[in-house]
Amino acid sequence: MKPKKSLGQHFLKSKDAILKIIRAGEISRDDIILEIGPGKGILTQELLKRVNPAQNGRGKVIAVEKDRELFEFLQNKFEKEISEKKLILINEDILNLKIENLKLKIYKVISNIPYNITGAILKKFLTEKYQPERMVLLVQYEVAKRIMARDSKESILSISVKAYGAPELIGKVPRRYFSPEPKVDSAIIAIKNISRKNFMTPPFPLPLARGGPERGEDKFWEIVKKGFAHKRKKLSGNLKNVVSAEKIADFGDKRAEDLTLNDWIFLAR
Repeated sequence: MKPKKSLGQHFLKSKDAILKIIRAGEISRDDIILEIGPGKGILTQELLKRVNPAQNGRGKVIAVEKDRELFEFLQNKFEKEISEKKLILINEDILNLKIENLKLKIYKVISNIPYNITGAILKKFLTEKYQPERMVLLVQYEVAKRIMARDSKESILSISVKAYGAPELIGKVPRRYFSPEPKVDSAIIAIKNISRKNFMTPPFPLPLARGGPERGEDKFWEIVKKGFAHKRKKLSGNLKNVVSAEKIADFGDKRAEDLTLNDWIFLAR
């Protein structure tokens, strides 16, 4: 089965990398796992070994595959697990899938995702009404470094992830571990303890957020986006007429990339 470049398909073939993903997921028998783009099912197979719906009807894998050809391949490969309701296979674009229709309240996202929609996937699930409790993803190595802000320079991406959870770099995955081999190395990241607590507990119940946590969340992102609107400009220029001059003065000549998550929370209060 030939990978489709248009869908960003690079099939992981390393058992060692698969096991690192599994360990980072800290999977229990009754977990509900959502897998995005299962491909040929190498990760799916290992996930299925670790869940068991027989105990309380919960433990299962929900695999969402956009490619019709791969979907049919997986239907045949996992016919037994599908009949046992251990695997639910969905032929759909993950970005169009309405998570509320799956009736998921507590679940984990564990996936080797298509790299061309990494940002869209992170945004979809981190801001979802019913967020996953944990995400373990295989992403481009450079994207992983940006999320972790290894150079001590934050970005909208790193702040976006840290606002909702605690990211951890699990390990690098060389490009030779994929078929076809991509042009860049990859990395496994885990985002743990996903929630909206930053928008619901002190210091964030805002005078600006009388509409509740959603209003606080909206206000926070309005300020962050304006702060990063012109990367090389100082914060005082980007946030003029948005945040009081007194608050901005606390950050001197800093630029948006120099501020931590707590700094942005302070500015949005």
